[in-house]
Amino acid sequence: MSPRSRRQPPTGNDRPPSDEVSAIFDGMLLHARELLAVRSPLDAELIVSEILGSWYGRRADDGDVEEVIGEALVDHAARAGTPAALALLTGMAYLGTTRQAAKAERAALGLMDRGVARPGWADRVGMVAPAECHVSRDVYGDQDSIVCTYTYGGEERHALVILVDHNMGGMVRDAWVSSQVDRLLEHCRVEGRESPLMRFEALAPRATRALLEAALAVTHNADDPPVSDTFGSYHAFVRARVRALPPGGRPPAALPYGQDRRATLAARFLASDEAEDLSDRGAASRCADRIIDFGCAYDQGRPLRVSPIKCEMFLLDWLPRKVVLSLDDQEAMPHVLAAWVRWAGRLTSLPEEGVRATLDAVWDATGKFAEAYRDPTMFGLERDLVDRLLPDGDLEALARRAFALPFLSGRHRLSSRHGAVDLSALNPADEADRRLLIQFEHPGADTDHLAAHERLTVRLWNGDPPQLWETAQAMLDVGFERHDILHRLIGALQHAGDDPDALRTVLHALRHESPPG
Repeated sequence: MSPRSRRQPPTGNDRPPSDEVSAIFDGMLLHARELLAVRSPLDAELIVSEILGSWYGRRADDGDVEEVIGEALVDHAARAGTPAALALLTGMAYLGTTRQAAKAERAALGLMDRGVARPGWADRVGMVAPAECHVSRDVYGDQDSIVCTYTYGGEERHALVILVDHNMGGMVRDAWVSSQVDRLLEHCRVEGRESPLMRFEALAPRATRALLEAALAVTHNADDPPVSDTFGSYHAFVRARVRALPPGGRPPAALPYGQDRRATLAARFLASDEAEDLSDRGAASRCADRIIDFGCAYDQGRPLRVSPIKCEMFLLDWLPRKVVLSLDDQEAMPHVLAAWVRWAGRLTSLPEEGVRATLDAVWDATGKFAEAYRDPTMFGLERDLVDRLLPDGDLEALARRAFALPFLSGRHRLSSRHGAVDLSALNPADEADRRLLIQFEHPGADTDHLAAHERLTVRLWNGDPPQLWETAQAMLDVGFERHDILHRLIGALQHAGDDPDALRTVLHALRHESPPG
């Protein structure tokens, strides 16, 4: 069931200079000549989607990339006025964003009024009807392959397969199209019957649309989503086909896990037969809390879901980055996780083969976990300093919080009117104490300036959004001074206001600046 494969146009991360835009658009129109040779609306839509994928993943410094590039392509095609340009505009009127589609339709009508010839497939493009939806998924819940079938008035039946990765926050990571629908569905059915680790089920089209819209939103909101190399070519096609499904469904929502519910879940685990042999009950309790935290925060509120991949991510990625563990907890963690796998597997009816495979992954990762895990005090940081910067135990926050509030020790006079303050006695997580630390670093600054620094410090402390610290690191790497970085980040926050998309655009531009001098 190989997808219809087409070459993907080169992509980049920076908007090209204006004198190169015309040449790039001319290349797209040259590509669009293929639209004049095809007869199938499906083939035409895939070609147009590939052309629109030319800028997938780019960011524009002065606006939404779809507006800056996509709508400019519509204008360029309208000026060209060729049959290939009309064919491209016809496809964009279906596959483009709402603004692109409206603009492309107006431009296409203008060319038709001038007598430009339409392609033969023009009346059928976008005239698809959804038929049925299925999901092929593994029993672990790691990935879903959503299969949606469509026809053009009962003809040209085809399937769109969309891969949703739940270990990556439930994002769409890949998609492809197959015209061999019966063969594809039969393969999935056989796999679901014969493999104890696979399931193949029907999905309601409304629920499918809601699920896919939520998954596409996760991909869209990620700065650099780990999608396949060909996903950009299918992105516009996927977006349009999801819109063709009936609305009204609701995406699956996990039950919220408040502190009481988390504590109850941990207590149930510790009282289970699977946890009976854990000798250090204190360490087991703390480790169970971390397992639950990971499942709630990074697995869409599913602490009971276990899989080989999820356990490896927990031990080798999340824990070493996020959590400060004592030596006793480090030693206990793999044993507690193995007991959790057996307990959660029983509660969720995970097949025995799945439990064994997950346990094998835990033990295989144990040696690497001991190598990967690091205590920050091993790098010369005092335990008191680490504790003050990490009251929540979020190890990943250590570097950015130390960057935001580097002056945390010694006795210093804030002003001539105040006595000396012991900075080591201040709690940077406390609002009043944090304000004193900021005042110490900026003596004589006015109230508005201090307030701007405080707002940035709170953002960096909380990692909200993550791109703030990513930008600061990129600027440090190319030679910017810390004080200059702070002021540029403050300027970015002030420029973007409450618009998160505008903030991402400004931060993207900052990451590509060079330091003065």
